[in-house]
Amino acid sequence: MNYHLDLLPVYHHLTIRLCFLAILTLMLSCNNMEDQNQVPAVQQNRQAEAEAEAIKNTLVEMWDAIEQEDIERYQTYIHPDFTQFGETDSTISIGKKNEIEGVKNWIADSDNIHTEMHEPKVTIKGNVGWITYYWSDSGTTNGEPFSSRGKSTRIFVKENGKWLCIHGHYTLLPAS
Repeated sequence: MNYHLDLLPVYHHLTIRLCFLAILTLMLSCNNMEDQNQVPAVQQNRQAEAEAEAIKNTLVEMWDAIEQEDIERYQTYIHPDFTQFGETDSTISIGKKNEIEGVKNWIADSDNIHTEMHEPKVTIKGNVGWITYYWSDSGTTNGEPFSSRGKSTRIFVKENGKWLCIHGHYTLLPAS
């Protein structure tokens, strides 16, 4: 009697089971790898959302500093290399000093300034982020009421853990 031939079905069964277990183990380890790869993606999304929120909040804080007539706080949000295309400017304004002086003069001549942001969209690439939005504002300047609305792009640079505004571009929209 040949015992090896009698054990052939048992070996065949064992081989199939071992192959099945190996495939199952491989599949489970691949699923675990996918789960591990998704965790950083989820963390990256949360981080990106937090950074986008930080840019929006920085802009709101800039406006709040203006509304509170706190030029010292306002200038902490402005990058030294700041540039801007103002609402009605025909040329670019260059430098933090120009920005601070302009805002300081506006605050001195104005009361009850208030600005609102509408439909903000933030994009971040590394340590540079930009926000596009519509705005509406109101107050009085030289005793005369004003209100305006427009669209804007602001560019921010993250330095030493803080988002600083490095450029602003503002366009007035017609009164509705």
